[in-house]
Amino acid sequence: MSEEFKIEIVNPEKSFLLKEDVTEVIIPAFEGEMGILKDHISIISFLKPGLIIINAKSGEEKYYVEDGVVEFKNNNLSILTSSVYNLKDLEKSKLQNLLKEAEEAANNEEINDQSKYLIDQKIEVLKSLN
Repeated sequence: MSEEFKIEIVNPEKSFLLKEDVTEVIIPAFEGEMGILKDHISIISFLKPGLIIINAKSGEEKYYVEDGVVEFKNNNLSILTSSVYNLKDLEKSKLQNLLKEAEEAANNEEINDQSKYLIDQKIEVLKSLN
């Protein structure tokens, strides 16, 4: 019996990714890193800045996301996000620009605790990718 399921990542511009040979996906959920396998219980969760790691028959792929919503139901994983980057296509200069913007936002004295937490998460992930 097949252990595969389908994933779709959608951003405002287009359907960013559609794969049907996925065996496992690790997502940066607010609750912590979450691994999803075929027949996982139905979930809806929010994403925090981090990496989506997709293991599929065709190989492993990694994507950086800053936010989003995840839904898994009937062996279909849907990820809606405002920004997603394939790590193999992410240029070092773009990575450094994202980090610089995040560090500038973290220095803003008027941000609330939730925004500060998310910005700190973003900085931590971007530094680990650098």
